[in-house]
Amino acid sequence: MIRVTNVEQIRAIEKAADASGYHYQEMMTAAGRAAANRALAIIADIDKPKITVLVGSGNNGGDGLLAGLFIVQDNAEAEVRFYLLKDRHDDYIETAQQAELSITKSKDDKDKRVLRNLIASSDCIIDALFGIGVRLPIRGDAQKILRQVNTVINERRRAKPENLAINLRKGGKIPKLPRQVVLAIDCPSGLDCDTGEVDKNVISADETITFIAAKTGQFAYPGANSVGILTVADINISEKLEEVKVVTDYVVDADWVKSKLPQRGSNSHKGTYGRALIIAGSVNYIGAPALAAEAAYRSGAGLVTVGTAASVIQALAGSLRETTWLMLPHDMGVIAESAVSVITKELNKMQALLIGPGLGTEKTTREFLENLLHQKDENTVKKGKRRLGFQIADKTEKAAHDNDNVITISPLVIDADGLNLLAEIDEWWTLLPENTIITPHPGEMSRLTNLETTEVQSNRWQLAREKAQAWKVVLVLKGAHTVIASPDGNLAILPFKTDALATAGTGDILAGLIVGMLAQGLKPLDAAVVGAYVHGIAGELAGEHGNSRSTIAGDILALLGEAFNQIEQ
Repeated sequence: MIRVTNVEQIRAIEKAADASGYHYQEMMTAAGRAAANRALAIIADIDKPKITVLVGSGNNGGDGLLAGLFIVQDNAEAEVRFYLLKDRHDDYIETAQQAELSITKSKDDKDKRVLRNLIASSDCIIDALFGIGVRLPIRGDAQKILRQVNTVINERRRAKPENLAINLRKGGKIPKLPRQVVLAIDCPSGLDCDTGEVDKNVISADETITFIAAKTGQFAYPGANSVGILTVADINISEKLEEVKVVTDYVVDADWVKSKLPQRGSNSHKGTYGRALIIAGSVNYIGAPALAAEAAYRSGAGLVTVGTAASVIQALAGSLRETTWLMLPHDMGVIAESAVSVITKELNKMQALLIGPGLGTEKTTREFLENLLHQKDENTVKKGKRRLGFQIADKTEKAAHDNDNVITISPLVIDADGLNLLAEIDEWWTLLPENTIITPHPGEMSRLTNLETTEVQSNRWQLAREKAQAWKVVLVLKGAHTVIASPDGNLAILPFKTDALATAGTGDILAGLIVGMLAQGLKPLDAAVVGAYVHGIAGELAGEHGNSRSTIAGDILALLGEAFNQIEQ
């Protein structure tokens, strides 16, 4: 995984590295080299490319100067031009002057006409004005630079070649000029790398290359919209520094997910890969258990059973051929309170349990859920109120004897209406086994916390951290850059932000993937992170294969195999 820090943490890391003998100038050289490598890849197929580097007065500007010098060194055909926010007097400027590279100072370009021409003619714009050190709002000459850069970039993107016929069969699409690429160094200028707030003139990047660790503001909105593709470059900071070790929040990457995927073997059978029980569905939400069950199977689980009302089974059984069924007592098509006794007879056979997709929120279903968690069915009510107990799958015989009155099963996932029903129960979190996985979207999180949805969205990371600790759960707060909080308060952040997942049923698929991973033996936190990552990859693939506007949940299911291929290869 890749660390995520705030600005104070990253500065502490750099200071500690400098004190240890890896000096700031060496860090800057490594950062400039990394930025240059990315820019060289961007311009690789362009003949005689033109690159404009916007240079600030601080270390970020130094990174940009070095990047430009490395580009010229490695690509003799590249024309690199520097535009300086303020005077600089350092070795890099002297080197650029000796190489007779174009250097323009903002103070000498009063009407910003030179800047306009530089940006208009650029194939790649490297934004090295402010980086992580920006203070909003941006005023003065810097504001004029940002405004002019944005004006010209937008004009270029709207421009079209003259005298071209419109192809009506392709919706009147007019070919545009080759697109410029904006590469931001560390952070797009105008983005607060701590909060995600943006200046009204922020330079939105197509790509951002940052160093040592990702920054919190790169994942918070509205700023996340300005980051583009994010690359985190290693600049040789020692992992042994205490200031590095204390960083416990991470962005998930494919290598980590690959290392956690359940192993497969040729000498195996369905029992090898675990059994999952999904309690889901009602007369008004028939599709939810089908999506969850198929996702659990496609995660690699060996056997998936759906417990639901008879009417739901009748509707799904013909099309969902792999699933086994557990018919539950119901009331007008919704799972009834008396279903508890049926389910408890099955739990010891299962390695994982999911409750919630499409359950509905009828009173009898809420009583069912509360009684299941209390275990107050007719077989145990005389023994008093107690919670459903959970043990790991490889429990010993002694553990079984010590827990004669406890239903034994691997951890629990609660999603969708299961969460809405929990929100109606006083102190609901006291009923949950530790490390239960809950998967709220912002609206469900609002109901669980009694906060407005806008409050949830404006404070996603800290809220997830606090509640996971207080409730002793693994909390998957869904949305762009889904955040997964562990009971110890650490965060795992997903790198995905796609509207392809903003459609009904995709949450059911996520819950199914997670319970499938649990059934195969992953620990709750790992199961949540792996399931969410696979889900995110499939969402991005769906948007790429078709059109995110027309993507439906079934498209995500169909691409789960390709998502696994992408991770494993």
